[in-house]
Amino acid sequence: MSHLSEYLINQPNVAYKTTCPYCGVGCGVLARVDQNGVVTVKGDPEHPANQGRLCSKGTALGETVALHERQLYPEIMGQQVSWEQALASAAGRFKETIAEYGSDSVAFYVSGQLLTEDYYVANKLMKGFIGSANIDTNSRLCMSSAVAAYKRAFGEDIVPCSYDDLDRAKLIVLTGSNTAWCHPVIYQRIAKAKKLNPDLQIVTIDPRITQTTTISNLHLALKPGTDAILFNGLLVYLQQQGEANSLYQDNFTSGFEQALDAARASAPDIASVAQQCQLEPADVERFYRLFARTERVITAFSQGINQSGSGTDKGNSIINCHLLTGRLGRPGMGPFSLTGQPNAMGGREVGGLANQLAAHMDINSAEQRALVQDFWQSPVIAESEGLKAVELFDAIAEGKIKAVWIMATNPVVSLPDADKVKAALEQCPLVVVSDCVQQTDTSKLAHIVFPATTWGERDGTVTNSERRISRQRPFLQAPGLAKADWWIITQFARHMGFEQAFNYRGPVDIFCEHAALSAYKNNNDRLFNLSALSDLSLQQYNDLTPVQWPVTDSEFQGTGKVLQDGQFYTADKKAHFIAVTPQAPAATPTQDYPFILNTGRIRDHWHTMTRTGMSPRLSSHTIESYVELHPDDAQKLDLKDAQLVKVSSPLKDSRGKESEISVRVRISDKQQKGSIFIPMHWNEQFASQSRVGTLIKAVVDPFSGQPESKHAIARIKPCQANWYGFMITRARPHLEYSDYWSRSRGKGFWRYELAGLNNPEDWSEHAHKILAHKVEDENWLELYDKGRNYYRAVRLSGQRLDSCLFITPDINLPPRDWLISLFHKEAVSQEERQNLLRGEAPKDQEDTGKVICACFNVGEKTIREAIKTKGLKTVEAIGECLKAGTNCGSCKPELEELLKSEH
Repeated sequence: MSHLSEYLINQPNVAYKTTCPYCGVGCGVLARVDQNGVVTVKGDPEHPANQGRLCSKGTALGETVALHERQLYPEIMGQQVSWEQALASAAGRFKETIAEYGSDSVAFYVSGQLLTEDYYVANKLMKGFIGSANIDTNSRLCMSSAVAAYKRAFGEDIVPCSYDDLDRAKLIVLTGSNTAWCHPVIYQRIAKAKKLNPDLQIVTIDPRITQTTTISNLHLALKPGTDAILFNGLLVYLQQQGEANSLYQDNFTSGFEQALDAARASAPDIASVAQQCQLEPADVERFYRLFARTERVITAFSQGINQSGSGTDKGNSIINCHLLTGRLGRPGMGPFSLTGQPNAMGGREVGGLANQLAAHMDINSAEQRALVQDFWQSPVIAESEGLKAVELFDAIAEGKIKAVWIMATNPVVSLPDADKVKAALEQCPLVVVSDCVQQTDTSKLAHIVFPATTWGERDGTVTNSERRISRQRPFLQAPGLAKADWWIITQFARHMGFEQAFNYRGPVDIFCEHAALSAYKNNNDRLFNLSALSDLSLQQYNDLTPVQWPVTDSEFQGTGKVLQDGQFYTADKKAHFIAVTPQAPAATPTQDYPFILNTGRIRDHWHTMTRTGMSPRLSSHTIESYVELHPDDAQKLDLKDAQLVKVSSPLKDSRGKESEISVRVRISDKQQKGSIFIPMHWNEQFASQSRVGTLIKAVVDPFSGQPESKHAIARIKPCQANWYGFMITRARPHLEYSDYWSRSRGKGFWRYELAGLNNPEDWSEHAHKILAHKVEDENWLELYDKGRNYYRAVRLSGQRLDSCLFITPDINLPPRDWLISLFHKEAVSQEERQNLLRGEAPKDQEDTGKVICACFNVGEKTIREAIKTKGLKTVEAIGECLKAGTNCGSCKPELEELLKSEH
């Protein structure tokens, strides 16, 4: 077998079939590179996960492959070194640490961004050769409660649904999921299904009114944290109404009576549920009746369920209702976990979590530990569960873990109590980071940095939410000395003395070993089985088409529907009802901290923005972090929309001060009173102080170890500043006087929002210092009222707008949209030049307003004007007129809202 790559990398205008690196939908992508090296992408119409659709993030992938912010070379203490030096140093330090303190003194923290092949060798090295289970993943923050719930119910981590089920369902319950923003392609699929079948009923369960609720027939805005009460009440109702599937229940399940007793104790009737969840009894009854009378029901759940101190119980409360009615294992029905990351499922398959073994085997089973060790022929095997994410970083802080290798993730931003995580890494004797990005909050703390490849360069597989394995194929050459993660890990393993067991020549070798382990001594003990893929040639691996596991000799084309035979993987081979006693969230609002803080994703950004922050298109929709709160709460605090505020929590930072962040106010009646929402994405590369993880106490689910990210407590107070401003510039300035800043990328420029406590001695002098460069044909325009602290300056380079700076004593600044549009021009007209210091478009030019459609750069004012003047009544009509919403469709919910507000 040849192990040399057969790909013709970077061939102009060749369509490379690969997979999107963002959420767990796992969309197929066609990527092309033109003769100038420009990458364009579109959805792959042949990929069953997305059938040609892409969201805004996927559509903009070509804008994220630039090299100017890449980590291109290995480094030790900030100095470029060779791979041999970096690997030898890291491996040597790990060996020394293990020799002195034992195998549990080291750890890996990995990521759902890794490919399955990367994940597999990392897990094999740590658990089978180092001999510790201290390898955990950022998927712990995302889906581990769903994993635990499935395993408790089915005996194995099995998602029993496919996307095709969404097309066949008669009722879709979306709970804890802003699907329109977090899984936009699934949302578009549901929208299409509803259009084709108007009888399809959709219920959304979410404390917030989100873009997803625009499609629903019923929205249950329940009290935050009461999900298990709602579904326990549903279980009681279904039993009372005679909706139990007795044949299924008697033959294929156990534990029902205990589950029903627990449900009755917490949610005895509709009135009690309505009171506890703060819902109208009629709405609760309507939901319960819909569920009871509809056979084909999908309950799709995501982070609003999982990211909880009792997320596992919440997941099981949902699964219980499907078990009672026998609604799983058949088309159009089942409890469907919508996975957050592109390969969270693949990581689960290879045992990437600290409490798992590879191939869905149990680390607490001596028999299965022996099986894995025998297959690997490893000298040791981890004998007990390792430290889960929060525990792992606590152990670093306590000095128990003395060496950690962090791969493809940014825990200084993404973990709760993020300042504690930062402090832990600052004092850790050895921090190794593998990343494709040069500057992250985490990599800044690394002693050794490995440059990793990223999307477009990587070669391997990922598994999406519906158990579908897809190929990520390379179409770009790896830049500098960047290497694949699997290569870095195996070379590290060789330096540790494990060369024979890690002698892989390419990802196909790793994948085949992974598949072979899934089948090894698997006498139908585990559903996860890739036996038919365990002997692929390189050509077969390269040509692998998307396939759902299990993939066996009898099901060699994969298996769309599972659990249809009523066989489960528990000790008694039956599905288990789980008795759920709902737990109140650990954090309770107080007089000092009166708000419930919820975090999550927004439409166009991903995780900690290391990829999406590179895209001007994705940065145009939401340009800085914000806190969204109800108008009544804003009125009580005397807050105005767009005002800067400080949000704080009871946590203390590394200096012992109250943790706080600075963000912009966004007033919205879509929030419940007493609740606030702050996005999770902003880091220290894009904002001065907006890491929301610093406010969130590390409360974890007792079964899954997943931390609570939806129910912290916080308070808000105005941010006092002596000046406010914005700057748009083609260069990256030094922000000497800005106590608050947030930056976003434009096409060929940077946009900064600014505020400060102290003024420079002279704004004009300061502006020249940070904006002016020695260009012969530059022109400088400015307006300065020193007494009022009012300053405006514009710099031109020839006829081209180079930069502008606007400063006022309050937040009343001109709109930025028209000025930004001028940065797209090669020459500013005389009329435009006369309006520059006003910051307003000439009367004969359109100010398009805030970008709504990122794909076609269509602004809110343009859309509103078209709705009014052309009588547009539908989203489709807007698309025909302006193209908005006709590409990825991610903006369609917002277009619906604009239509409603204008009619």
